[in-house]
Order: sequence, then C-alpha cells, then structure tokens
Amino acid sequence: MPDTRPRHVVHWWTDVHRSPSANWRLGATLSAVAGAANAGGFLAVGQYTSHMTGLVSSLADHLVLGELAAALAALAAVAAFLGGAMTTALMVNWALRRSLRSAYARPLVLEAVLLVAFGLAGASWQERVGFHVPLTVLLLCYLMGLQNAVVTKISNAEIRTTHVTGLITDIGIELGKMAYINRSQAPNRVVANRRKLRVHLSLVAAFATGAMAGAWGFAHWGFVTSLPLAALLCVVSAGPLMHDLRQGKFAPPVNPG
Repeated sequence: MPDTRPRHVVHWWTDVHRSPSANWRLGATLSAVAGAANAGGFLAVGQYTSHMTGLVSSLADHLVLGELAAALAALAAVAAFLGGAMTTALMVNWALRRSLRSAYARPLVLEAVLLVAFGLAGASWQERVGFHVPLTVLLLCYLMGLQNAVVTKISNAEIRTTHVTGLITDIGIELGKMAYINRSQAPNRVVANRRKLRVHLSLVAAFATGAMAGAWGFAHWGFVTSLPLAALLCVVSAGPLMHDLRQGKFAPPVNPG
C-alpha cells in the first residue's frame, strides 16, 4: 500500500493528499509569489496583472469612450487570465482521473517554466503583440489565472492567492463578528471564525511581503527576479512529481502500434 498520508515538508506541499495546514502553507507561499509577480510585473510592464475587476471596468470604460484598441488590450488580458484558469482545470482534472499525486503540482511547474521564460526573455517581449498590449502582460495574466485556480481547487475555494479584495472583505466580516456584542447565550450568537481570520490575515501579509520583495527585486535586478520565484514553485512541487515519475506515471501512456 502506498503511503497516502499528508506530507508536511516543503517539497510535498502540492500532494493530492491534503490537510488544512498544508493548504495554508501552500496558500501563503503562492500568495507571496503572486504578490511578487504582480508588484514586480507592474514595474516591468506598467500594469497590474491579477486585478480582473479593474481590467473588466477598464474594458467597459474604453468601449463607452470608443477607444477600441485599449478595449481590446483589456479584453486580451482578461482572456489570458481566463485561459490560465482553464489550463489548470484541464491539467488537474486529467491527472486526478488517473490518480496522480502530482495533479496540483503540474500547473505550478508550468508556471515555473513560463516564469523562467519571462525572466530570460521578458525585456525583448515588451512590444510583441498588437493593440498596445505587450506579450509580457498577457503572460503574467495567464500565470496569475493558472496559479489562482490551483489553490482554489486545492482548498475548495477557501483560499485564493491573487484575490486580495475578497480576502480583505472576509477579514472585515470576521472582525465585525468579533466586535458584535452578544447579550445572551442564545444558540444564534454571533461568533467570529478565528481560524478563518488568521488564515486570511496571513495570506494578505504574505501577498504584501511578496509584493515588496518583488518590487525591490524588479527595481534592482529587472526581469531575472522571476527566476527565484520559479525555483520556489519547483521546490514545493518536487515531491509529488518525483513520486509519479518513479511510478512511471508522469506522462500519458503511449499506445503501441
């Protein structure tokens, strides 16, 4: 019988056998990566790439003002984020149906590969797409969708790594519950979910810490700052990937003939 217990060392954080603590560790790590890529990417390309609310609002504004090129640029960014989330769903569901332990690790490895490409060639991609949107913007939007969908599926939508608006909203709700004064011991007392509050506070803190690190790195080192982020993603994905590789399950089977 294979060992299916949840693993708590860093290179097993993406295993399919999960626990709430493993979800939190992976969520905090990926929030930091998202913050670094988002803030650092802003310095590199002049645009935040995980803020879909702003992009959809921008799309509507530009359409109303008749600015078709800018509207197409916003639409392309939204489509890239959507494509990343779709890619994660396809990869994870394919692997889960085959009982692979690397189901959640695979999209993160793809993200790591694309971050390496971004770090090594990002500067030369700055103007390589039409309607005033650089390829680097589309790549970062795709990466944000890819990553956010991984943690959303792992945690059953409890944790999201790029949706800070939702996290802060939930923090406000729980703080409001804490501030509520219950005047009786009735069964319908208002009680804050302190665990949820701690998790969401830590995710926001991780995102902010990653954002500061990413902004500093991109300001001083440029595009190569994405390489340590890629390395971190490979570390947290290594255990399940190596397990499936040793079992001969890393790639789809080849049908002879």
